[in-house]
Amino acid sequence: MDVAHQQEMIRQAQAGNAAAFESLLDHHYDLIYRFAYKWCGNAAAAEDVAQLVCIKLAKSLAQFRFESAFTSWLYRIVINCAKDWQKAEQRHTSAADERADVDAEPSANAPNAEHHIYLSQLLSRIDHMGEGFRETALLVHSEGFNHREAADILGVKESTISWRIHEIRKRLTSEDGGQSS
Repeated sequence: MDVAHQQEMIRQAQAGNAAAFESLLDHHYDLIYRFAYKWCGNAAAAEDVAQLVCIKLAKSLAQFRFESAFTSWLYRIVINCAKDWQKAEQRHTSAADERADVDAEPSANAPNAEHHIYLSQLLSRIDHMGEGFRETALLVHSEGFNHREAADILGVKESTISWRIHEIRKRLTSEDGGQSS
């Protein structure tokens, strides 16, 4: 979908055209789900986050003012919904929930299981670094955005993104005993 067509679909959806909203959502659902999956680390959670994003998008599309790329605005919604989901999940830390989370992990024989486990461990380490580090790492290293693009999505300065990436590398290297990751 080219930019002009996308903007027209957004305007129609903002005016209440359900078919335009459905088309817009269909076009961007893969991005929503893929990024939610990278954030959460499993399919069931990614589906939950994607559903939250769809609801939030329906409620907030009228607020989109064409001041940034639609996908940049959409990434912010996905990040906010993923954070909200994560906070809600952290409130439910009973033993049964912990067993269910273990059951949701892929088996060691599943395709990409090793990559999935490594990514989950890495994101867990990054989570302990503070606010903004997880989304920075995912946008730059997983989604392939440059520092300026990531800064635009997150609403921070490009230098903040550069500093976060530097800190992630430095801290992960020092945690690994000085070996590069």
